[in-house]
Amino acid sequence: MAFKPYKPKPPGSSGPPRPGGPPRPGGGPGGPRPFNRGQRGPEHNINQFIRATEVRLIGDNLEEISEAVGQAVESGIYPTARLLRWAEEAGLDLVEITPNATPPVVRIVDYNKFLYQKKKREKELKANAVKVELKEIRFGPETGEHDFEFKLRHAKNFLSEGNKVKAYVQFRGRAIVFKERGELLLLRFMKELEDFGSADQLPRLEGKRMHVILSPKKGGKKKPGGEE
Repeated sequence: MAFKPYKPKPPGSSGPPRPGGPPRPGGGPGGPRPFNRGQRGPEHNINQFIRATEVRLIGDNLEEISEAVGQAVESGIYPTARLLRWAEEAGLDLVEITPNATPPVVRIVDYNKFLYQKKKREKELKANAVKVELKEIRFGPETGEHDFEFKLRHAKNFLSEGNKVKAYVQFRGRAIVFKERGELLLLRFMKELEDFGSADQLPRLEGKRMHVILSPKKGGKKKPGGEE
């Protein structure tokens, strides 16, 4: 039994009137347009909804289509009507995948399967994408050695995980007179992290806060213990 091609209902078709009852909403002239939150049209122009009279056919299943239609089918430009006929004979759909090309690019596929594979690829790409976060580390102008080393270890971990690090020195009240001390602290911080990341620019003072942003080094993550 041949697969029935995907054929969505044309917009505005709401079916015949109900026996003995009023006409369906939107079914008669001048009536309100139906509102259906659950239904959506197809993501692509398919089958009879493709307006171009000539399209470019591509695909990796052309050999199967050739067997279904009984003649050799190759990549190239064809009249849309001919490809619609082949798609129907193969029990598949004509799907416009690049509508802005000249002529538009199409494939003959099972549209439901095509959508499933597309969403599966998008899900895999999203799962494999590295989410980069900006981690903040705060210092004071009088930060001690123990506190510095503690925050330095955190920064190494953040950078090794592929995140950015924003380190800043907060000056309160008259502590702003020690801005040179804060700058030296951030420069030392950058030096200690040079194997893990590099600064986008030198420490910069904005108001009563001096900060620097470090990005992880490219070419692989480095663990704090020195292991790659």
